[in-house]
Amino acid sequence: MASNRNGVQRGSAKFDRPLKPRPRPSSPSPGSALRRATSAARNADAVPGRVRVAVRLRPRNAEEMTADADFADCVELQPELKRLKLRRNNWDSDTYEFDEVLTEFASQKRVYEVVAKPVVESVLDGYNGTVMAYGQTGTGKTFTLGRLGEVDASDRGIMVRSMEDIFADLSPNTDSVTVSYLQLYMETLQDLLNPANDNIPIVEDPRNGDVSMPGATLVEITDQHTFLELLRVGEANRIAANTKLNTESSRSHAILMVHIKRSVLESEDIVSSQNDEASHLTKPSKPLVRKSKLVVVDLAGSERVHKSGSEGHMLEEAKSINLSLSSLGKCINALAENNAHVPFRDSKLTRMLRDSFGGTARTSLIVTIGPSPRHRGETSSTILFGQRAMKVENMLKIKEEFDYKSLSRKLEVQLDKLIAENERQKKSFEDEVEKINLEAQCRIAEVERNFADALEKERLKCQMEYMELVKELEQKLVLNQERHDCNSSVADNGEGPASSSAGEVTEVKMLLETERSRRKAAEEEVEHLKNQLGNHTQTQAGDVEIIKLRNILEDEANKKKRLEEEIIILRSQLLQLNFEADQMRRCLENGSSGSTFSAMDSSRQSQFKDTANGQKSSVATLFEQVGLQKILSLLESDDANVRIHAVKVVANLAAEEANQKRIVEAGGLTSLLMLLRRYEDETVRRVAAGAIANLAMNEANQELIMAEGGITLLSMTASDAEDPQTLRMVAGAIANLCGNDRILMTLRSQGGIKALLGIVRCGHPDVLSQVARGIANFAKCESRASNQGIKSGRSFLIEDGALPWIVQNANNEAAPIRRHIELALCHLAQHEVNAKDLVSGGALWELVRISRDCSREDIRNLARRTLSSVSTFKSELRRLRVDY
Repeated sequence: MASNRNGVQRGSAKFDRPLKPRPRPSSPSPGSALRRATSAARNADAVPGRVRVAVRLRPRNAEEMTADADFADCVELQPELKRLKLRRNNWDSDTYEFDEVLTEFASQKRVYEVVAKPVVESVLDGYNGTVMAYGQTGTGKTFTLGRLGEVDASDRGIMVRSMEDIFADLSPNTDSVTVSYLQLYMETLQDLLNPANDNIPIVEDPRNGDVSMPGATLVEITDQHTFLELLRVGEANRIAANTKLNTESSRSHAILMVHIKRSVLESEDIVSSQNDEASHLTKPSKPLVRKSKLVVVDLAGSERVHKSGSEGHMLEEAKSINLSLSSLGKCINALAENNAHVPFRDSKLTRMLRDSFGGTARTSLIVTIGPSPRHRGETSSTILFGQRAMKVENMLKIKEEFDYKSLSRKLEVQLDKLIAENERQKKSFEDEVEKINLEAQCRIAEVERNFADALEKERLKCQMEYMELVKELEQKLVLNQERHDCNSSVADNGEGPASSSAGEVTEVKMLLETERSRRKAAEEEVEHLKNQLGNHTQTQAGDVEIIKLRNILEDEANKKKRLEEEIIILRSQLLQLNFEADQMRRCLENGSSGSTFSAMDSSRQSQFKDTANGQKSSVATLFEQVGLQKILSLLESDDANVRIHAVKVVANLAAEEANQKRIVEAGGLTSLLMLLRRYEDETVRRVAAGAIANLAMNEANQELIMAEGGITLLSMTASDAEDPQTLRMVAGAIANLCGNDRILMTLRSQGGIKALLGIVRCGHPDVLSQVARGIANFAKCESRASNQGIKSGRSFLIEDGALPWIVQNANNEAAPIRRHIELALCHLAQHEVNAKDLVSGGALWELVRISRDCSREDIRNLARRTLSSVSTFKSELRRLRVDY
């Protein structure tokens, strides 16, 4: 009966002491300091990689030294030639070549470096990788892969050494490693880390064929010590038995899966302010996340029952092992012979290894053999299995995706910080204004008190002078009265002249008049001083303080305006990223990909219709928080970064049909055209052209674009731009305009067709696809106009020189370009007036090809009807004796 390996009963894993992390070197590793973010690694195209196979010979054991003492080994190794000879008899042998030939003296380190290390390095670069051992039972597969090296460190196997290299290259702050350890026993997938989980399902993704085990235990590890503890637990739970060929024969296939998630760090651009000073606002790049998987498979050994002596339950185990290995061999044979059908679903083992053979993983296979001539048949079968596996080709791919969630969280934190900073500055500004107001009021009160005291002193002084003058006059009046009485008495006696009394009275009157005038002058002086006090209060104190306050208020208003613009930019970035993340998620669910600007391709237009509900909330939030007029006003900002972010927001809003009318009514179309006319910044022109392309999807907007000279501006942009994305946006906008019958003549007269033909200089497939779509739209509208009698004569496309390019790209490798060109060619060929030019230009042969080989049935039928209805084509085909 089968027992557990090492005599330990199966049970759940328990740790009696905390796991200590392995000490890391003080200096950062090259992998953690610099990510392998090369252009080759970023390339999404698959890289071919053949399955590498190495053969390892086990030395003779004690039993073989006794039983085979009189016989030579059945295998002869030539490691320097990477060649192996398998003896048939004493005079004849078969020779086989492998990628590596490892003798019985090869060390575990040597085996790891030639077999597994290249796979581990590929996994760290972002590829999936598989290392697998195959061979007869008792030939050293488990020793090669799963040896822990507790007694002798040099005996460490591939599992332990690969994790050492992985931990040395990863950064604990940004990268993560999770491990699952499974066994396939009797066609049942069991969890070695949680024995209670003994029936794990295998799930295949119908979209990309990825295989996953959703019920398996995933343990995140941070150091080598934790990994070794997990391996001990798994080995204790793995099923093994004692047979005639091996005292600890594995009765199950063991699968170790290491999932690695790495973050690729990129630099961030600093947004400069208006004064060319570095601002605290940064424009973050999109973070990349690479997910790779290392699979180490220790297959159970193949055995023959009469040699292993298996009986009862062990016999059933041997049947299950041989059946799964036989299914694996069938899949290898089918892949080596390039058969159309590969029977991956015959066994759970082959379903799990689907990515390793013929998939996207880098795979290394080590086949282990023994030297005994008694097992020559099993040795020969193992060698032939390795030879067939060397013929299997895999297509390696990096699984790389954008981490929108972390970027969104980062922007939200940055936005919260800016809002808090704005509130602090606003509170500080209000406190400063209140403090300045209090100081101004105190100074004004002090000035008023000083002027009031001075005025009171002057009033008292005038009153004292007035009283003294009045007193002096009274004294003089009394004195004069006495003199008058004295003179009267003298006159009565006839002794004094009357003329002296009259002179004195006149003098007194003059003095009284002088005092009155002085009193009036004093009152006028007091009134003048009051006026001076009022003017001085308003001018001297008020003017200086008001000017100072006004300057401070203007500075604070400018700061507030800049902060509001930065907040608007961050909000727009956050909403745009949320929208892009939602769009990417929906695209992945629908199995298609798209672009932000839906106007660039008709297929992307249908994709945006599916995600319209997701956009409504973002657009409503943007209008509610910022407002369309505010966004359009930012298009005229002097800050280039503000202008770029504003035009991006307008472009995203224009992608939704419900917003296009509001944008046009608010003057958004005119502003976008002005951006094309004024600025030479590539980003502004690219995004503005994309927004115009979105607006051009609406037939009402197309005439407005033509009326405001839009086709001329787009043609000028097409002639000046070199960036493929800018040319793609411009071509998409012109292609949308080409689909309107009413503006067909105007579009051609203003150089729209020549602008499209000029764009083909770029050569980028996406750009050429938009050019082909525009030509197809123009040819369709032109054909419709000719059928209705509106237009006569040769096609404008032929007159403008488009026919050679159409013929050249009619059989383009890119399906979108070929489909549009085939449709345009069929529309041109429907009219007899174009037939001679098409024949002389070589288009007739393309029409014949389209009628036979086109993948779309409607285009194929249209080409057949055209060839059979146009007399010029029929006569030429009869002359050439061509059947169509």
